[in-house]
Amino acid sequence: MAKAFKATRRGIIGTLDSGERQLLRKLFEDIIELLEPAEPANVDPLAAMVGVDSTAVTPSDSAVRRLLPDAVRNDNDEALEFRRLTERSLREDKIGTLRGSALLLESSPLTLTAEQARLLARALNDVRLVLADRLKIETDEDAARLHDIDDVAAADDVETYLALVYNFTSWLQESLVQALFGLKDK
Repeated sequence: MAKAFKATRRGIIGTLDSGERQLLRKLFEDIIELLEPAEPANVDPLAAMVGVDSTAVTPSDSAVRRLLPDAVRNDNDEALEFRRLTERSLREDKIGTLRGSALLLESSPLTLTAEQARLLARALNDVRLVLADRLKIETDEDAARLHDIDDVAAADDVETYLALVYNFTSWLQESLVQALFGLKDK
């Protein structure tokens, strides 16, 4: 069973059992799959090097839109142009973060530097964004409706199971961020 992350002199330490680590790795893999570009990188070496993607379009999957939102509101042409200039590198950055976080889960207990903890917090945030989309969480009231779901035995449908995973990753991320704050005091 998971134990909250704590700031220590050796770094940030947390404990996850093998099933929890396996769940998180699978969630990271699923999000990597969502983020993998459908098209290969631009064949123009300069465009590929700087991350320009002339074929970028607004994602059709609402979860991917949460991960990669429009940077410009109320102007679809400007939003698409910004997406073409930045999306490929943003996708690659998120994929790298998720892969790096999956590697961090190999040890037990987890002993993280501040940089590793921030990396894992970013990956957990991406997991939460996708789960929030799938659970249709858009307001605080929507999140509160799921907050008390904590009985694994009661998970008899997909929404309840996703709510359990959402609550777990939320708790885990919160304890990690609190430990990061505590690390500054050490």
